[in-house]
Amino acid sequence: MTCPRAAIPDNLRTLPRMPSWVTSGRAEIPEDVAFLSGAALAYLHLAVSGDDVPRALLRDRLTLRAAEACVTRSGRPERARELRDARHLLRPGDLPGPAGEIYLYWRRAVDRPVSVKALCRALPEIDAGKIGAWLDAGKAAPVARAAKVLEIVLTDTPRAEVAALILAEAALAQALGWDRLMPVLAPGLKRTDLRKRGADLRLACHRAVSASVPDAVRLAGDLARRAARLRAVVPKLRAKAAGAAVEMFLTRDAVAPSALPLPDRAARRLCDRLVGLGVLRELTGRDTFRLYGV
Repeated sequence: MTCPRAAIPDNLRTLPRMPSWVTSGRAEIPEDVAFLSGAALAYLHLAVSGDDVPRALLRDRLTLRAAEACVTRSGRPERARELRDARHLLRPGDLPGPAGEIYLYWRRAVDRPVSVKALCRALPEIDAGKIGAWLDAGKAAPVARAAKVLEIVLTDTPRAEVAALILAEAALAQALGWDRLMPVLAPGLKRTDLRKRGADLRLACHRAVSASVPDAVRLAGDLARRAARLRAVVPKLRAKAAGAAVEMFLTRDAVAPSALPLPDRAARRLCDRLVGLGVLRELTGRDTFRLYGV
């Protein structure tokens, strides 16, 4: 049985493709690089403003990408599959490991609206006064502000690269008027970029945003279409609480059947049904301890 064809969401149907001059990556003059990163962020803001884009799911998937980038820069071998396992399959009392811990830092930072209090919960090893002072130090245009925060944190605590990137993303979100982090800086930075300072770091941050935002825009469009198809099959589902289960898939990168508001067997049947309808994917390739996502 195939899934009924869903209409393309209105905001994506009328939104033109990101212009090639934004994504060409050919600019060399710092002013041009800054202009292109600003244009990319403006386009992203427009792309995610429609109600049909599942913003919580988009944030969750971008958060996974940011954590994966941090783990890669640290030289560790874990990738998205292992990070998902660290989040969803840990039992009480288990330790997530270094890579899983990085992912959990990012997850906690994105879970709540941006504030000093929320960031203190996400980064409990860092003093609240320091977090507030660091965020206040970056008074400038969005990317320049994020670069300044990144530089200050790395100067004060050179080994706290993950915390520095999370706080830089928080500064970027605040400057753009976003209520929550939507990581678009960390995925585009290289390991050597984090050793730069001043104008060089600022330029690297502009380039990172220009590199990451087009992928985020494409992901937003893809998730909006997938979400529309998933919502379209809800009336066909017989399981009680199927609607609530679908909403979980629309807000989370991955979901274990055991987390759904259904008995275990019913939850697994629902997941298999949604996979069969082509509106859900099994993400692990395993026969057991499976995870599902849009």
